Amino acid sequence: MEKIEIYTNKNCPYCKRIKEELLKNKINFNNIDTIENKNEWQDIVSLTNMPTVPTIKINEEYLVAGRDFGSPENLINIIKNYKDNNYDHSRLILEKIKTLNYYMSQAFQRTDQLLRQIENKLNIKEDEHKSTD
Repeated sequence: MEKIEIYTNKNCPYCKRIKEELLKNKINFNNIDTIENKNEWQDIVSLTNMPTVPTIKINEEYLVAGRDFGSPENLINIIKNYKDNNYDHSRLILEKIKTLNYYMSQAFQRTDQLLRQIENKLNIKEDEHKSTD
């Protein structure tokens, strides 16, 4: 099993839920409190630009709640299927940027479709209002 560290704070109910799921799935981890380890946590926040707990570190890769996993079950699946890759860092960054661009493009297309639907509904209502005058 990979080396797993989880950065949490004591007042975070989602952190508690994640840790319970890890234990339930017999996944060993080292819990690191962000308050007690402020300098280390600030380094991670500087790297990820995401001051979000829980943040999970598998080997040298960081998984941030909301950004990289959406639920405890999703995280467990990621951990169970985790495999180090053999690609150099530059190649990994390029592929992540391409994936990010793809998702952004898809989101803009969906937003455009929704806006067009709203615009069409507004135009229909406006036309109906004009015909009753």
